[in-house]
Amino acid sequence: MEIISYVINGEITHKDSMGNSETLKRGEVQYLSAGDGIYHSEHNVHKSDDLRLLQIWIIPPKTGLPRLYGSKRYEKIQRENKLLNIVSAQNGNADIKIYQDVNIYVSELETNKSLEFKIDKNRQVYFVQIEGSSALNDIILENGDAMEIVDIEKIQIKALESSHFLFIEMVKV
Repeated sequence: MEIISYVINGEITHKDSMGNSETLKRGEVQYLSAGDGIYHSEHNVHKSDDLRLLQIWIIPPKTGLPRLYGSKRYEKIQRENKLLNIVSAQNGNADIKIYQDVNIYVSELETNKSLEFKIDKNRQVYFVQIEGSSALNDIILENGDAMEIVDIEKIQIKALESSHFLFIEMVKV
């Protein structure tokens, strides 16, 4: 599996059999392609601070690929009122590159701000409204809602209130 962890609140501490150990906070991303095998664990070591994160599991394009591990510490300004491409395929533009042909974007939009995203032919989007609310092509998504978007050329995202979201752009299945 290729595993992407995006921290929303709190902290996650990771340790693995390759000797990696680190703690990540809000907006930071950890990635792991298990390849030929890896033992790992993640914990919230805080007794009083809740951890909230999205952990996305993606099937790699083939088996036996080399292991990958890393993290990226993004600042809020990098995703504020714009799309930040946090994960891409090996030939993509993101700092984090995995084997599967996907792009993962995040944004924190201020109320009434808008963004547009073009969806190429034979691609689709899975959209998660993490916090706040947005209108996607006039469909309202509230905190915790998600939507699959297929057969549409572009999405217009408007923050109805302060909005934090993530979406995955991938090959249409």
